[in-house]
Amino acid sequence: MTDIQSVTAFLGDRKLATGPRATVQHLLEERYPGDLGSILVFDDATGKLADLDYWDAATADPTPSAGRPRLGVKAREVTLLPRHWDWLAGQPGGASAALRRLVETASRETGDGRKRRHAAYHFMNHMCGNLPGYEEALRALYRDDDAVFGGLIAQWPEDVRAHIRHLISG
Repeated sequence: MTDIQSVTAFLGDRKLATGPRATVQHLLEERYPGDLGSILVFDDATGKLADLDYWDAATADPTPSAGRPRLGVKAREVTLLPRHWDWLAGQPGGASAALRRLVETASRETGDGRKRRHAAYHFMNHMCGNLPGYEEALRALYRDDDAVFGGLIAQWPEDVRAHIRHLISG
């Protein structure tokens, strides 16, 4: 898993750029300085609008700091039975690494489809509300009815359709 947030920028129904947040922000500043207020930028993980702070980008220090990177690790108490601790102790990397692997695997297996549908919903909510068949497409999205969904969005702008498919497929 990467710590770099991927975003996609649209001007109207035309996709301008997609990629790491800082890269897209830099590209938009260079190529579309007069249109920055009209450009919508979406977080590719959530489908929600993402704010780019153009003022901070000019003053940000791109030099990485020395030492261990900040991973957002939080120490918390975990209560397990002795047999669970015994099993964890025998795992490669120790108990913490084994628990992280278990949590990552479980979160991918149970929530990815739902997260992808929610991301598509958030994007569609901002970009597609006035397009024909919008409400029916949302219902088909949440029913997992790919055939109906595909038919309903078939006449929507190509960049918009492609991004929806990207969000759904992960």
